[in-house]
Amino acid sequence: MKAAARLQLIKDEWANSSLAEKDDALVYNRKLWTILVTSATSAESELPQEIKNNIATLGLFVFKQTITIMSTDDETKLGTIININRSIAEGLRS
Repeated sequence: MKAAARLQLIKDEWANSSLAEKDDALVYNRKLWTILVTSATSAESELPQEIKNNIATLGLFVFKQTITIMSTDDETKLGTIININRSIAEGLRS
């Protein structure tokens, strides 16, 4: 939820945010996703293979979206990442 909140703030303040602020929020989110994907897909993970595959696919999507946002300076793609983060966080809570 923290990553989603940081991304939402950047999205809401895109025009007034510095490149460093945007980069910080996106890097934080990328690190979070790197940890999630690495942990969930490891051989030690007891998750079913289908869930491992789904998390890996979502992770790749998030990474690609992040690169697109950074290279095109297009905040419209942040909404999708924010929604994915919120959905994953809600799922982990239950």
